[in-house]
Amino acid sequence: MKTWFLAVRPWSFSMSAISVTLGSVLAWQGEFSWPFYFVTLLAMISLHGAANLTNDYFDVKNGVDTPDVPTANYRPHPLMHQQINIRLVPWVIGAMYLVGIVLGLYLAAARGWPVLVIGMAGVFTSFAYTAPPINLKYRALGEPLVFLMWGPLAVLGSYFVQAQTLSWDAVLVSLPFGALVALVLLANNVRDSSFDKSKDILTIAVLLGSRLGRYLYGGLMVCAFAGVALMAVLGPLPIWSLMVLAAVPLSVPLFRMVSQGPTLDADERTAKLDTAFGVLLIASLVLGQIT
Repeated sequence: MKTWFLAVRPWSFSMSAISVTLGSVLAWQGEFSWPFYFVTLLAMISLHGAANLTNDYFDVKNGVDTPDVPTANYRPHPLMHQQINIRLVPWVIGAMYLVGIVLGLYLAAARGWPVLVIGMAGVFTSFAYTAPPINLKYRALGEPLVFLMWGPLAVLGSYFVQAQTLSWDAVLVSLPFGALVALVLLANNVRDSSFDKSKDILTIAVLLGSRLGRYLYGGLMVCAFAGVALMAVLGPLPIWSLMVLAAVPLSVPLFRMVSQGPTLDADERTAKLDTAFGVLLIASLVLGQIT
């Protein structure tokens, strides 16, 4: 059970929790449905776990994740090390997708059809990310799709579940956090660009080159903080959201490290920045509601 638990990469679920909470709290206008919040969160985590397992499964099946893959140096990889029966993996993936889809259908029936549309887009994107014949991750679409799934799709979908209406404000607020989640993958791909190129995998880091990839990393990081600061001053975020700037001290050494060449823990450190950024942003929205 521990090995299967590690195989779905549970440490990454904080990103889903932040996206769902961000959209839900943004929709909070005097009423907040905790039951719908937890159903949304469980659906998102189920789909996230299924996507993680699908990613590793097809990377192993496609011969991308081999014993010399850099991934094996910084996180557990039970599929590659044959610590679980790979023939059972598609069944587990199917079960996790089924849980997420059933919960999504319930939310769509209870709250409205836009949940179904957003959920279908998320399911398709997460499966086609590495599954043949589409293999979106291998076509330099990894970062844009991660941005889309944990930014606009997750935040807008969670917002709609609570408010039963769509909102451009929710889309705007989702952009900085979605960009930071995409930076986790970008840090990974910049570091692994030589290996990916040897496997004929096209990523943004391979397409742009390591140097421009590092510039893109720094530029998006600056845009994420600047975007929140701008929205805190001009709207739709409350002025409390300037407290997100408290995470800047975490970003400075990270930016310097990536600009010189990402280390093995570059994506892990970027994920920690995402968590601090997301928690501060959610806290600022709560403070904006109660003050």
